Amino acid sequence: MGNRGMEDLIPLVNKLQDAFSGIGQSCNLDLPQIAVVGGQSAGKSSVLENFVGRDFLPRGSGIVTRRPLVLQLISANAEWAEFLHCKGKKFTDFDEVRQEIEAETDRITGANKGISPVPINLRVYSPHVLNLTLIDLPGITKVPVGDQPADIEQQIRDMIMQFICRESCLILAVTPANSDLANSDALKLAKDVDPQGQRTIGVITKLDLMDEGTDAREVLENKLLPLRRGYIGVVNRSQKDIDGKKDIKMAMAAERKFFLTHPAYRHMAEKMGTPCLQKVLNQQLTNHIRDTLPAFRSKLQTQLLSLDKEAEEYRGYRPDDPGRKTKQLLQMVQQFSVDFEKRIEGSGDQVDTVELSGGAKINRIFHERFPFELVKMECDDKEMRREISYAIKNIHGIRTGLFTPDMAFEAIVKKQIVKIKEPCIKCVDMVIQELINTVRQCTNKLDCFPRLREETERIVTSHIRDRESRAKDQVLLLIDVQLSYINTNHEDFIGFANAQQSSKQSNKQSSAASQVIRKGWLTINNISIIKGGAKEYWFVLTAESLSWFKDDEEKEKKYMLPLDNLKVRDVEKGFMSSKHAFAIFNTEQRNVYKDNRFLELACDTQDEVDSWRASLLRAGVYPERSSNDNFSMDPQLERKVETIRNLVDSYMAIVNKCIRDLMPKTIMHLMISNVKDFINAELLAQLYSAGDQGALMDESQEQVQRRDEVLRTHQSLKEALAIIGDISTTTISTPMPPPVNDWRSGGGNRSPPTSPTGSRRMSSGQRPSPGGGRGAPPPPNRPGPLGPFNNSADSPQVPSRPNRAPPSIPR
Repeated sequence: MGNRGMEDLIPLVNKLQDAFSGIGQSCNLDLPQIAVVGGQSAGKSSVLENFVGRDFLPRGSGIVTRRPLVLQLISANAEWAEFLHCKGKKFTDFDEVRQEIEAETDRITGANKGISPVPINLRVYSPHVLNLTLIDLPGITKVPVGDQPADIEQQIRDMIMQFICRESCLILAVTPANSDLANSDALKLAKDVDPQGQRTIGVITKLDLMDEGTDAREVLENKLLPLRRGYIGVVNRSQKDIDGKKDIKMAMAAERKFFLTHPAYRHMAEKMGTPCLQKVLNQQLTNHIRDTLPAFRSKLQTQLLSLDKEAEEYRGYRPDDPGRKTKQLLQMVQQFSVDFEKRIEGSGDQVDTVELSGGAKINRIFHERFPFELVKMECDDKEMRREISYAIKNIHGIRTGLFTPDMAFEAIVKKQIVKIKEPCIKCVDMVIQELINTVRQCTNKLDCFPRLREETERIVTSHIRDRESRAKDQVLLLIDVQLSYINTNHEDFIGFANAQQSSKQSNKQSSAASQVIRKGWLTINNISIIKGGAKEYWFVLTAESLSWFKDDEEKEKKYMLPLDNLKVRDVEKGFMSSKHAFAIFNTEQRNVYKDNRFLELACDTQDEVDSWRASLLRAGVYPERSSNDNFSMDPQLERKVETIRNLVDSYMAIVNKCIRDLMPKTIMHLMISNVKDFINAELLAQLYSAGDQGALMDESQEQVQRRDEVLRTHQSLKEALAIIGDISTTTISTPMPPPVNDWRSGGGNRSPPTSPTGSRRMSSGQRPSPGGGRGAPPPPNRPGPLGPFNNSADSPQVPSRPNRAPPSIPR
């Protein structure tokens, strides 16, 4: 009975389904199976009950099957059933099986006729079944009943699609004979996911309920809407038989008698009926399992390898072992220390490709943001000259001075030095914020121990805040040291004699005028639309000029702009613009570029704008300072002011250079290096003194679930691979039937004549005409039709012919 070797293959799939159902993945793995699809009252439940030989499925009006039922039929000497959710409990009364299905359905979906995709796994052992694995799906409905949701039809279709769209799933499309085949919901869904018809098997039910004078011979001979695997007809018990508790064995005998005595079906009686359907499904599922096992084995091995390392870490894991907690605490602190150092010092792993972070961001603060903040604090020329003028006049008092007083120079210099305090403190704040962010990033690996992460962040952050006050005190001390003594004998100070001859430009000159400071893409915004509008160019900034090229190969130079008398000012971001902009202009009111008074340049981010402005500062292009003071002075005073102005510029350049050099060193010593040393040497001791180490290493609920899931999944994968490895490959296989004309169109466009009761049927005397996807009638001595008529192991195979419809059974 059935195919030899099925005792190995189909039970294998049953074991795999059970293994993965235990980890909640029964519906997520592409295990070979047969899905039963059809409309409500199509006879799906009766077909399944005929397979089992028992009444065990819920009955009633409306939608009865509201959860997928994974039905595993296993040939055995005794007869009983068991559910996966009631493991160990044997059901010998099949009325109790029905009650358990109803109770389990209501447990998930409630009693309101709602549906759920969570399957019920039922295994039936019986001497009357062939090994099969089928999934009974809810019947396709059109109209909500009772308090069902309005989109119940779409929900059911989505659920069915979750199963039948998989390549490993055979589709058993059930259609009643007393309805038009062209309107079959089951065939329509099968067509959508299986356009070649390679996975679809047709089942025609209720053949005994067709109107007198009509039959489904054309369908069963695979001529009307032909399927590659063909159709099989069955006769189910009527509702009267079910209510009267008619024995299924008697119903099967009646079905056999029906096919043997019916004039339209008796010539194909051996290819019809429930026993034949069982054999066909048994063989087709065998073939399908054999075809899909190699790919399935490969998929399982890939998943197993991906979990091996993590499962090895969790194996033998004892959450309450004090020794384990101590060891893990040491490992976690050590890992945190390594991660923190890597993020600060730089490393080849854990590279952030989205934004700057850790040591790279601190480096940018030191060498771009801090110098930029220093320059922003400088006064513009008019403001500076006005302050120097007032200082000179106030120092002379009532007398008219003949010489430039030193006190005016010192007063102005000290005022400028005091202004440096603000950007220095701001630099410390930015570094501290980045250190705290780095700590938080490094503690992400401690998520599985929430208390440990919380305590680690608290201890390290508290230490950083403690060092903050010391670092700021030291920085302020650096400024006070500069204020305490103005060293006019410094080797880089120009002195009074040179101050009178020097100019601002000479101070800006770079020792290497051709030195490239920065390269990059910028958009010139203020090009008129007539000339092409805003356009992107490749810019090169040196100590003397700003040039731009057509592209980064720098072959075609578009323009070179000298940096003399240039300054930078902010530009508000446009309402419709996604870019950030700044402008370069000439202090002598000259055109900067062609007819433009200013050159508006745009970048994608504000960070890029800040970086370009910092680069321009290094080239001597300073920010604009607005002043509405029309201050004027006499020529003699103006000469004194200019002299002191040059002296102040020279001395402040020395101070700024010193501060720019000392600030990173001070912060590095007092903050960054100190925090690294603290994490390496003190963090573990602080954690031990923080409280109960056991509570500190308590796992999060998510980590417990993750560990259990990984171990269960890993074990299930190993079991599955072991099961597959033990398979005997001696099963008998039949080749796939040859293709038929496109079953998606053609035959379905022509409906059979109308029966006396108004239903459209195909009568026994009708023949399909050529065309329309059905093909011409075959010669009389042709072999049997395709599909179910050639599915048994000992049946000869029909050679395929291109573009030919399946032949008919000879009469």
